[in-house]
Amino acid sequence: MGKLIFSISLLLLLLDGCYGGKVGVCYGRSADDLPTPAKVVQLIKQHNIKYVRIYDSNSQVLKAFANTTIELMIGVPNSDLKPFSQFQSNADTWLKNSVLPYYPTTKITYITVGAESTDDPHTNASSLVVPAMQNVLTALKKVGLSRRIKVSTTLSLGVLSRSFPPSAGAFNSSYAYFLRPMLEFLAENQSPFMVDLYPYYAYRDSPNNVSLDYVLFESSSEVIDPNTGLLYKNMFDAQVDALYYALTALNFRTIKIMVTETGWPTKGSPKEKGAASPDNAETYNSNIVRHTVTNQGTPSKPGEAMDVYIFSLFNENRKTGLDSERNWGLFYPDQTSVYQLDFTGKNGGFRSNSSGGNSRGRSESWCIASSKASEIELRGALDWACGPGNVDCTAIQPSQPCFQPDTLVSHASFVFNSYFQQNGGTDVACSFGGVGVKVNKDPSYDKCVYITAGGNNTKATNASALNSSASTSHGNESLVWNLSLCLVILLLFSLQTTNSQAL
Repeated sequence: MGKLIFSISLLLLLLDGCYGGKVGVCYGRSADDLPTPAKVVQLIKQHNIKYVRIYDSNSQVLKAFANTTIELMIGVPNSDLKPFSQFQSNADTWLKNSVLPYYPTTKITYITVGAESTDDPHTNASSLVVPAMQNVLTALKKVGLSRRIKVSTTLSLGVLSRSFPPSAGAFNSSYAYFLRPMLEFLAENQSPFMVDLYPYYAYRDSPNNVSLDYVLFESSSEVIDPNTGLLYKNMFDAQVDALYYALTALNFRTIKIMVTETGWPTKGSPKEKGAASPDNAETYNSNIVRHTVTNQGTPSKPGEAMDVYIFSLFNENRKTGLDSERNWGLFYPDQTSVYQLDFTGKNGGFRSNSSGGNSRGRSESWCIASSKASEIELRGALDWACGPGNVDCTAIQPSQPCFQPDTLVSHASFVFNSYFQQNGGTDVACSFGGVGVKVNKDPSYDKCVYITAGGNNTKATNASALNSSASTSHGNESLVWNLSLCLVILLLFSLQTTNSQAL
């Protein structure tokens, strides 16, 4: 029996690394025109969203999520930090009245105590966070839920004094009074370091110094960290690694990072018009989803799963500030899509419905190489698509269905279209530096089938060569390895269990 218990414990420990990164959505409610929580839950279920963050513990919202499989992250607002930090009884009462009546019917998995407290210059909120976290954890321990519901807090990248190069990432020393006890709390309780990351702002504020392609996961070039030699293809990975290096510098090597907000606005004020747009939002969010669910990890932690929450579910008309603050939503208040996100990361990602209801990227259109492009331009674009672009280029190899005619234009056309369809069917995805052209006539010929939106084919003759989309190509090797490892673990567990029973 002892061997069997040990085997089960080992299995659970090892299987923890077999699950992929999770993608959730933030359900903010700073608006006066939103649908009822019950309708919101139906919308969330309709779009296969499994993880949701809310910013408080509103009773109507918690009731609406009852009897669903959706995992909920709830919050203690900054305004409640003072009473929660001062008296244990306040945390106990809140848990008793605002959480326990709905749990476990409503699947609550995280409690965030405070939100970006270091960014509020007018209060002393950050000094109250850790005592409030301790009291919330104690309240959970009293009712036996401290292992089922994790306690943390959310921060912004502003807690770093340096973020580039990533290996030089360091926390701002002025927050030391708060950060060290907070990190000790997270490490001791195996809670994640929750952070809100917005590469959008880096580009908006310094468009001459930051490449748009770099922040949108679309860059064909790489930024090198001179201290480590690691190459970065996007700013998101660089920001995450900067946080990991900052944690390592303080000897907190076991804490995992969870991104509790990231996204891109679809509309902005005049100063933001070069950045805030539906196309950019479509590109960023579809890429971040695919990056997460395929466990690509970061250059310093390749293949490591990380959970990410997209901000946000709705446009919120009561938010103040620039126009972009009110336009981060996946949906309008009437529940129609601003653009739609495939949370599995397997298809093209987004479909814009903002201009009359036709699904962007889902119409019958293809992308081919321009016959006017130079050989150098086509070769460069083709090499990028088959490499960093993560397109499976098997079909254009000798003896494969799309090898003939053996011309650069033909090969590039097939590969361009594969990338175009796998990345939302947008104008951006058919750019290739100006050598891609969208067409409305199917370029397929003989046994060479050009995929359509979402990777669906009307013919099956080329299925074996095209089965790999962006979620199963070069960037997915770590996921394949993880799945293989899981199968080995399950086999070993089965053998161990059989042996234990025989004994």
